[in-house]
Amino acid sequence: MAQRQLKLGANLNGVGNSISFWRHPDVPINASVSLAFYTGQARKAEEGKFDLLFIADGLFINEKSNPHFLNRFEPLTLLSALAASTGHIGLVATLSTSYSEPFTVARQFASLDHLSGGRAGWNVVTSPLEGSALNFGKGRHPDHALRYEIAEEHLAVVQGLWDSWEDGAFVGDKASGVFFDPAKLHALNHNGTHFAVQGPLNVARSKQGYPVVFQAGSSDSGKALAAKSADAIYTAHETFAEAQAFYADVKARAAAYGRNPDELLIFPGIGPIVGRTEEEAERKYREIAELVAIDQALNYLGRYFEHFDFSRFPLDEPFPDIGDLGSNSFRSTTDKIKREAKEQGLTLRQAALRASTPRSGFIGTPEKVADLIQQWFEGGAADGFNVRTVVPNGLADFVDLVVPILQERGLFRKEYESDTLRGNLGLPVPRNRYASEAIETI
Repeated sequence: MAQRQLKLGANLNGVGNSISFWRHPDVPINASVSLAFYTGQARKAEEGKFDLLFIADGLFINEKSNPHFLNRFEPLTLLSALAASTGHIGLVATLSTSYSEPFTVARQFASLDHLSGGRAGWNVVTSPLEGSALNFGKGRHPDHALRYEIAEEHLAVVQGLWDSWEDGAFVGDKASGVFFDPAKLHALNHNGTHFAVQGPLNVARSKQGYPVVFQAGSSDSGKALAAKSADAIYTAHETFAEAQAFYADVKARAAAYGRNPDELLIFPGIGPIVGRTEEEAERKYREIAELVAIDQALNYLGRYFEHFDFSRFPLDEPFPDIGDLGSNSFRSTTDKIKREAKEQGLTLRQAALRASTPRSGFIGTPEKVADLIQQWFEGGAADGFNVRTVVPNGLADFVDLVVPILQERGLFRKEYESDTLRGNLGLPVPRNRYASEAIETI
């Protein structure tokens, strides 16, 4: 049997997911809207044989938002451009099920899948921020449970539309004048609780069947959706034990749905900081952390809690009791912040600074970071990692210094196995529900 291989994704985010990242002298101020910047990052990740690029997104901003959120590319537009300058790496975009129509989503991702030759992926999210409703004229923001109910139906409709055309439907016989085989065209005719979609979709399946489905969210609702319908799940854990427990839980849920647990890949997010010495890695972290002002940190913390104003509370007293606030937004994140503040006796200042400049455990020399990745991968805590850039040149450091160690240990590829995202992730092509025979390999 072939040795199980680690999977790696590069989370590209312009001027950063840290509120102070943009202030560093080595960060281009226009990075979030620079195609040249993203192209350079994409090519570096592909040089490192990463499986995929990931572009996150959101639908609501205000004056307190993270600088990157204030002025950034729409993900599918950006990835369509990057498809032309890359050849093997997957292209995964976030798109909300709460504020988009299934037919449009199916068409957009199917188009990206063809543009890239079968490298598209969709990160299914439900939009946690209450303010998102204000930009779409849909009234009140759906509560957490309803958002996941909508998401489940939305995803089922999109996948149904992706099956509109069986493989080989487009005959293209110029002599006979037959362009397509009508027997291989299927309307969905979906009439559900939240959506009514006739179909068919006006885009055929790509050579990977259809885009790889990711899900981001660690609440029970998120885990249930991923276990039932996703190919991969993004998550976040600070400790090996937490990651192991999550991994076992989600894999068991997938098996309970009759799925092969190996076909649901789990990608914890990490923000590695790599230095040739421990001191160099620590210096890189301090350079970012020291740029954060406490008022900015409070704003960053407040975003997770529906843009709550934490400045009304004393900074150096215990983290305030704010009840259920945050339960209808980033639930798993807000629950974690409140739990850790209580268990560790954190003050508001400490909790805000921790949230605004998170310190990954994956910090140190290349060997130390590689050791941790190997421990998580071989110890039942991860199938791969979603690698965030948290210091300038962080992706290049990881590719140049850590990837060669992982390759030398036989944990990570030296060359791509396929030119499709599914092929490189080791996932089967989905069977077209209307086809007489399943397609098992790429």
